[in-house]
Amino acid sequence: MVRVPRVQLSRLPGGRVLVTDGDSRLELGLGDLPAYVNAREREQAPRWVWDDTARWYPDLLAAGVRVARCHDLRLVHHLLRRAPAADQRLLAGEQSERWDRLGPSVASEVGLFAADDLSEHLRADLEDARQVRTVAESLEAARLGLLVAAESAGALVAAELTYAGMPWRRDVHEALLAELLGPRPRHGARPQKLEELADQVRAALSTPTLNPDSNTELLTALRRAGLEVPDTRAHTLRALRHPAIEPLLQFRQRAHLFQTNGWTWSDEWTQGGRFRPTYQPAGSVTGRWSSNGGGALSFPAIVRPAAIADEGWVLVVTDVSQLEPRVLAGMSGDRALAHAARGADLYQGMVDDGAVATRNDAKLGLLGAMYGATSGESGRMVAELTRRYPQAFALLERAAHEGERGGTVRTLLGRGSPSVDEAWGSVEEADPEREASRRRAYGRFTRNFVVQGTGAEWALCWIADLRNRLWHLGAEGPLQARPHLVFFLHDEVVIHAPAHRAEAVVAAAREAAATASALVFRELSIDFPLSASVVRSYAEAGKTPPPQVD
Repeated sequence: MVRVPRVQLSRLPGGRVLVTDGDSRLELGLGDLPAYVNAREREQAPRWVWDDTARWYPDLLAAGVRVARCHDLRLVHHLLRRAPAADQRLLAGEQSERWDRLGPSVASEVGLFAADDLSEHLRADLEDARQVRTVAESLEAARLGLLVAAESAGALVAAELTYAGMPWRRDVHEALLAELLGPRPRHGARPQKLEELADQVRAALSTPTLNPDSNTELLTALRRAGLEVPDTRAHTLRALRHPAIEPLLQFRQRAHLFQTNGWTWSDEWTQGGRFRPTYQPAGSVTGRWSSNGGGALSFPAIVRPAAIADEGWVLVVTDVSQLEPRVLAGMSGDRALAHAARGADLYQGMVDDGAVATRNDAKLGLLGAMYGATSGESGRMVAELTRRYPQAFALLERAAHEGERGGTVRTLLGRGSPSVDEAWGSVEEADPEREASRRRAYGRFTRNFVVQGTGAEWALCWIADLRNRLWHLGAEGPLQARPHLVFFLHDEVVIHAPAHRAEAVVAAAREAAATASALVFRELSIDFPLSASVVRSYAEAGKTPPPQVD
């Protein structure tokens, strides 16, 4: 195997960059960096080692430079700090406390390279040497090394998603807003149709001054109208019979649209025909992503009609069927559950294998086991399925028991869970009952952590491989001229591609899923079937035929 060279980039005071390449060192001005990186990419495609991908890669992308590989020191440092297989002593050294405190970068109007704070001038070469040694000397070097590479590749994907953006028709979005909310209101006012719904609620509850945005006022008005309700949650309201309920539910839904994806959101996050949210890789403790802005991970169906491919292009929407149950089969080595997972529907596979009578029973039992359901129908199914799939269910029980006794757990590739004190806070006063409750809650968390975290690892390997396959599908040209990822949500990706490349893109997504399965679950073959829709609008994913867009 050809060894990929590592090139470390460290920011220096005065807008300079220290480039460490083996035994050689070079100082560059920030303005000269894109040309240098581009030349090295064409020559060797090294692994670029930097403190935080979000600090370096956006400016390179803006200069037309795509890199094949990186090592994100911030992400990996925090990962190794919790990894049970990592010797923490090997991470100690010069500036290590600063690495402990280093948080994620957030883009601003000023260039990401503009900071000249001495606390941010961290030596990438020193930290990289510690991290490389920590992984190499781990008893699980192969798995941990795969996780480190996948985590860093995910950071590249996140930056490219923001840079390329989801195709977005602002005129379609604003037409949706006008239809549901009315004309754009002045600042601080409610839209016309939202105010009309508020008036209907007030009239139905005989409360002319009611502010339906106030839960306290609304609860008082509902009770005054003879509706004894404990709260104003949507599922509570739907169970009521009263003339105020239907306009109130509509008000709630449209108010949420106005606040989260209305005109102000559009002004901030949709420019130049693209929706560009900012992603935070490993934003949750399980390794799942979160969003720093734009609401990428809570992208409501109601505005998806505005996500429309460019002329001559399509959106290829692919998602994995039943990701976490398949992950459970693979990481536990449960061959009976793996057999049920062969095909598009794992739950139906359990029925076909004679494990349960109905698909709903299978779903209740598996989800109940992963989320700690111990009572009712779900609890009964867990007991029955434990006999059929002993290895899978034993893995979950071990994780839960470890959490209940105050221990930590790990994913298949080696990400460690936070401690019970980190996750739930410490108990200052001795309170056995409260402590027991806290341990049970943490046990439910660790039960799910092992599966959700391993699922996140599989997904990282999937998008990392898919990213490279998409790059090589296109002709010569920048990222946006080739098939490229524009959206990622745990088990779903959206790819923007020339229409004539759609079939090849679907094949690439499926091949990448098979590669991820082979990488993560080396000892047991697990199927990860993908559903794929080729559409013009994101709203049409899973439907046929695709809409015609003028």
